[in-house]
Amino acid sequence: MGDSLSRLRIEVVFATATAQQVRRLEVPEGATVEQAIHLSGLEPVLPSGDSVRVGVFGRLCALSDRVADGDRIEIYRELLADPKATRRRRAAQKLRDGVRRG
Repeated sequence: MGDSLSRLRIEVVFATATAQQVRRLEVPEGATVEQAIHLSGLEPVLPSGDSVRVGVFGRLCALSDRVADGDRIEIYRELLADPKATRRRRAAQKLRDGVRRG
């Protein structure tokens, strides 16, 4: 039988271009992702707006999803550049510079 006061151990993670913040905490069983983020104290550093994207172990999820013991909640930020476009620019530059693969 489950104890109504059961606690789940989780991590909430947010990274900027220069630093990563990790909060390890315990939340009540049945807590949502949004509640876990609030309890972590990371709300003030979140990107502004309604487009906050979150995931658990790299898989997108909703703020209303329930957390499980051991979850790693990741708060995603907008990318500064499209990775595919950046790779294409680098490859084109290498071709212009005459650098070839081996």
